[in-house]
Amino acid sequence: MQATATKTAPILSTRDLWLEYSNRRGTVKAVRGITIDLYRGESLALIGESGSGKTTLGLSLIRLLPGSGRVRSGSILYEPDGRTQDILSMSEEAMRRFRWQEIAMVFQSALNAFNPVLRIWDQIYDTVKAHDGMSKQEARKRGLELLKMLQLDPERVIRSYPHELSGGMRQRVLIAVSLLLNPKILILDEPTTALDILTQRNIIDLLRKIKTELDLSMVFISHDLSLAAELADRVATMYAGSVVEIGPVNDMFYRPRHPYTVGLIKAVPTVTGDYRELFSIPGSPPDLVDLPSGCKFHERCDRATKRCHEEEPELVPVGDGHYVRCFSAT
Repeated sequence: MQATATKTAPILSTRDLWLEYSNRRGTVKAVRGITIDLYRGESLALIGESGSGKTTLGLSLIRLLPGSGRVRSGSILYEPDGRTQDILSMSEEAMRRFRWQEIAMVFQSALNAFNPVLRIWDQIYDTVKAHDGMSKQEARKRGLELLKMLQLDPERVIRSYPHELSGGMRQRVLIAVSLLLNPKILILDEPTTALDILTQRNIIDLLRKIKTELDLSMVFISHDLSLAAELADRVATMYAGSVVEIGPVNDMFYRPRHPYTVGLIKAVPTVTGDYRELFSIPGSPPDLVDLPSGCKFHERCDRATKRCHEEEPELVPVGDGHYVRCFSAT
């Protein structure tokens, strides 16, 4: 799907991936036929409204879908150092070792991620014991190094209970825990949600720093376009379970081609420059149990034609590494 400006080989790929949830009303088509590559050393942002499939896609990469979720078809390939592993075919024991050693995830909501009755050190060591054979001394040394890298007072924080730390501090501790076992890929789900603007700035700067120092590949899941603009090399816009546009970050923000991406960008207020009226995308996202025919965005799109009502467009190239799923953009 992607021919990009990045020349390195992909480290992680999905191929025609379909993910579903079961509920009383029927089957929720959460992710529909996504083929996407993450390249070595790259930051890829997944953006879109709530319910677009971003978090489901992220959870599938480490096989942590909730009980009602399942992979209908497709593959997820992990390809470090020229070897290929299909994540979906790994045994449970292999998958347990794989998580946090190869791919780690920083989950949404730092407020709820920690056990409130355990000190930070206990939770760091529990993570190490569950996934790696590192000794207690090595685990403590590694934890202190990471806390210091993330600009925390390591000795104070490691002895603290979660409630003794601010939201921004807990977010940084979460990132430190995710890096304990030196993963090659870090997935971050809404890493700046519920943080004040100054703390968000700090987290963004720290993520940029650790990506460079640890040579990480990163996937950011966010509805915050400013985060994508600051940190991503490429941006993928998701809608109704599909990628509707993907491309280099500058192209996506200065030359967006899909009307949904255009709407998301226009909906963001500016803090500099002239005043402009904010744009709101009309309507609501579609029902993922009973999806409309044709292009899934046509009911909210001012460019929609009869063809859009009847036929779903393919993801096609419109520039160097830039792809779009829209008849009017090609």
